[in-house]
Amino acid sequence: MVDRRLFLLGGLLVLACAAFLLWNLRAPYGFILGLRFTKLASLCVVGAAIGTATVLFQTIAANRMLTPGIVGFDALFIFIQTMLVLTLGGVGFAGLPALAQFGVEAAILVAAALGLFSIVLRKGAEDILRLVLTGVILGVLMRGLASLAQRLLDPSEFAIVQQASFASFGAVDRTQLAIAFVILTCCLLAALRIARYLDVAALGRGVALPLGLDYDHVVFIALGLVALLVATSTALVGPITFLGLLASSLAHAALPTWRHSRLLPAAALIGAVILVAGQFVFERLLGLQSTLTVVVEFAGGVLFLFLVLRRPRP
Repeated sequence: MVDRRLFLLGGLLVLACAAFLLWNLRAPYGFILGLRFTKLASLCVVGAAIGTATVLFQTIAANRMLTPGIVGFDALFIFIQTMLVLTLGGVGFAGLPALAQFGVEAAILVAAALGLFSIVLRKGAEDILRLVLTGVILGVLMRGLASLAQRLLDPSEFAIVQQASFASFGAVDRTQLAIAFVILTCCLLAALRIARYLDVAALGRGVALPLGLDYDHVVFIALGLVALLVATSTALVGPITFLGLLASSLAHAALPTWRHSRLLPAAALIGAVILVAGQFVFERLLGLQSTLTVVVEFAGGVLFLFLVLRRPRP
């Protein structure tokens, strides 16, 4: 039976989408609606992907303060952008086919993540802490290399890299968006299919194995889904580090349950609501541009500090 709170979250998302599409709508209606719908779809896809991936990653890591970004997805993405601009120049980078660039970036991110997972966890899925620490170190390395390469760029090329380093929903290609939507749908269905196994895996390896769960298999499937979701959304619009932490924390607060069949869709809906409602406020009501991701990162960072510094309950 579907929790009615999921219906409420779905209704909230529908209201936010309607406001985003129809607020202050003027002629030519078809053209304006087309532009708005593309941006709206990208907001929903990215928000749902990041929310779902974060719940999966936190379950496997047994820690609600972590996000997939800690493995270094954002750092690797910025490094890729920097090297493309450095090798091709600003004009060459701007002339890259959008679909090919999206495919190559997503493939590199997925391959890097799966390679990290398979190398670090080759002896079994019990050493998640080592995976997290390795991801942090590699992220620092990628940021350092990107910073070094950026010093070789001229100011105009550096501006291109800076612009590509922040998530942007203003010029999303529809073909890329369709591919990302298909990947998100398949990953979400796969995550829901293994939801009951994730419920057991959340108890920890020591408890899950005696209960008959193939823990390692479930962990590798979940990490593969995380890699696909985060890589696709990052290649589509750019990195958003703390959105998942917000979506996951709100999902656990709205649905205080251990059932992933409810937590996963809740996090997906909340992630989409955060982006759609936030973009509506900043773009439609305040008339601002390119500020949503900064606010999301700030709010997520504050939440992360709160989770780290709060005193545990006795």
